[in-house]
Amino acid sequence: MATRKTTKKSELAQAGEHLSSAAKEVGTALTHKVEALGEAMSAGVTKARKQVESQRDQAKVKVGKLVKLAEAQVKSAQARLKKAGAAAQKSIASAEKQLEAARRSASRKLSALQTSAERKAKALQKAVDKEAAALKKAAKAPAAKKTADKKAAPKPVAAKKAAPKKTSTQAPAKTSAKKAAKPASKKPAK
Repeated sequence: MATRKTTKKSELAQAGEHLSSAAKEVGTALTHKVEALGEAMSAGVTKARKQVESQRDQAKVKVGKLVKLAEAQVKSAQARLKKAGAAAQKSIASAEKQLEAARRSASRKLSALQTSAERKAKALQKAVDKEAAALKKAAKAPAAKKTADKKAAPKPVAAKKAAPKKTSTQAPAKTSAKKAAKPASKKPAK
């Protein structure tokens, strides 16, 4: 039997073609959507990266400013520390000089006081020696007078001559002269 040739496609074939073309269009649409989503994500990432980079640059600038400010403060503090150290060294040197001058002055005063004290001690020693010699003479004079009084008549003038010096030791000399004068006055009365 002879077949009929029809140029018309069947409905199923047409539907299959429509489905195939629809699937292709859905695929291309999905591809376009995915590409657009990728481009949007890439743009978002790029934008976020730019923002992060700009924030990083701003932070670097801020940190740089802070570092410069801190360095300036450190330099200022070091300068002040140097000045304070120099001032302290000057004051220490001045105090040491004053201390040394005071020490020298004190040693000079001490040596002057020592020499003065030694001179005064020598002078006092000489005075004491003189007084001791005078007392010895005074002590010897009454003893000699007693023996002379026994032999000779009393002489009140001699008693006055025995104590002509006026020193701090005159009191014992006067008493010894009075003692010598009293026995002489008593003897003639006997």
